[in-house]
Amino acid sequence: MKMTTCAGGRPFRSSPRVLPRVVFVGLASLTLIVSLAAVPASKPEDIGLSSERLQRIGQLIERYIADKQISGAVTVVTRRGRIAHFEATGQMDAESRMPMRKDGIFRMASMSKPVTGVAILMLMEEGKLRLTDPVSRFIPEFKDTKVAMVRATASGPGAGAAASAAGQQRAPDIYTVPATREITIRDLMTHTSGLESGGAGTREGARIAPRETTQSLATYIPKLGAVPLDFQPGTAWRYSALAGIEVLGRIVEVASGLTFDQFLRQRLFDPLGMKDTGFFPAAASASRVVTLYGKTPHGLDRLDTPSWLATRTLFSGGGGLWSTAEDYTQFAQMLVNGGELNGKRLLSPRTIDLMASNHVGDLYAESTSTGSRRGMGFGLTVEVVLDPVAANRRTSAGSFGWDGAFGTHFWVDRKEQLAGVLLIQQATNPQLNRDFENAIMQAVVE
Repeated sequence: MKMTTCAGGRPFRSSPRVLPRVVFVGLASLTLIVSLAAVPASKPEDIGLSSERLQRIGQLIERYIADKQISGAVTVVTRRGRIAHFEATGQMDAESRMPMRKDGIFRMASMSKPVTGVAILMLMEEGKLRLTDPVSRFIPEFKDTKVAMVRATASGPGAGAAASAAGQQRAPDIYTVPATREITIRDLMTHTSGLESGGAGTREGARIAPRETTQSLATYIPKLGAVPLDFQPGTAWRYSALAGIEVLGRIVEVASGLTFDQFLRQRLFDPLGMKDTGFFPAAASASRVVTLYGKTPHGLDRLDTPSWLATRTLFSGGGGLWSTAEDYTQFAQMLVNGGELNGKRLLSPRTIDLMASNHVGDLYAESTSTGSRRGMGFGLTVEVVLDPVAANRRTSAGSFGWDGAFGTHFWVDRKEQLAGVLLIQQATNPQLNRDFENAIMQAVVE
């Protein structure tokens, strides 16, 4: 089989490496299910799922396609260590009417974050870092961080009128005060650091430390140490879309002695059989890259890959990975299994428990930046369901996962020994994720 490579020699296959395996998935029909590399397929009834009810997943996706909210999707469900559902629905490119492929390559965006979280936890287990370590232990430039404060601006009868007449909205003036403490690794993992999370300090960040995709983590991340924080560390939950988790990627490099892409390849992707995962797809794999779309009042419009993702040197643990449903399912199944897959252990079960615990009290549930999050908490790079009733979720208490900006979604339910992976390439209403979870949970019959 011909192999091609991506970042750091990461292979992307030009054809599937496993043969289809036929299992019953419906009352009157047979469907091909491909056994994933380390997760075998199974008849749904053998693992407590209903074949007939699982068909509602495809029906759900078809409704979203008919409504022109998405062009297509790949969906996977595992339970008790086996694949019960693996389907490609719709089109990966609407203009050419190319059918969605099960081995389609997706921009994972923020679903890169839990991968980075696992890398940090592996180094924690090895004693190379602590969650309570200040970031400055690994990146000295973060030693004396400041916090941005909005200055009260002069107001008067003429001030607002002058601004309106000029047709301008003046950004608030800021000044800085010392941080009450240094930011820690845990702060970065839980989005409680205040680093580039959309506040007044973030605006300064664009000037002080512009994110240039020709840089490396080693050259870019130290500059972030001079960026004012948006709030005092640990006092709020506010999402750091890129910078916070990208700092964790640099910490992995310093603590391990490997570049971030090398660490992920050697320590996670190769052991888990994630052969199609990397920081950019090879040219020879272009035919498998799923087209990115944006929803408009007139339907779906084709979009270019955004500039922040178009890099081959700045390995973003916050949003830079490209992957497939097969590969990410290996990662999710490892989490379901308590840190192990196919005889290869990455983490201990106790560390997975730690990852999936609420580390932020009520900060996530009460954050005004996320809307209503009643019944929810936030763990180490993952969202955690604390109370399914209060959160209006169909998943079990203790289940956890995360989403990506281009519509990707996964969650892990260790109580039910279940994982769900949904890959699309359209930023869409989060209701699709809830509908997907419902379609899976209603198929659990024992």
